[in-house]
Amino acid sequence: MGICASSQILYTTNYKAGRMRLKGPVTAQIIHLDGRLEELKQPLKAAQVLSRTPNCFLCSSESMFIGAHPPQLGPDDYLQLGQIYFLLPLSHSRAPLSLPDLCALAIKASSALSRSSCRGSIGIYGFQGHCCKVPMLDISSVDRGNRRIEL
Repeated sequence: MGICASSQILYTTNYKAGRMRLKGPVTAQIIHLDGRLEELKQPLKAAQVLSRTPNCFLCSSESMFIGAHPPQLGPDDYLQLGQIYFLLPLSHSRAPLSLPDLCALAIKASSALSRSSCRGSIGIYGFQGHCCKVPMLDISSVDRGNRRIEL
């Protein structure tokens, strides 16, 4: 949603080697109107998802900005793995997004993703594969050695 990144990273620890291994996202994630999360393990065309949800359209979280109309995915567009998509009512397609709109969608996505985090879609896995929830820091950048990382 504009400045928000939708890609998720799984962190797994190899305790014998003492190293962290990064594993990329494996699903396309759809946030439904009711806040339910649907995860797709393979790319599907938007038309396949929309056939189950009349009077809705799909929008990528990466292309949502304050003051802009939410761009609709075309029926032949494929949902990309590692991306978050929102199902929105067609009635919202003609109105520009406001800050409260984007905040409400971010909260809905955060809630849906946190409910699924211990089912293997996202999260940090600790000793013996148990899922741990880690609090997010409210910062805009982090200094790491000689590099500055913008979040």
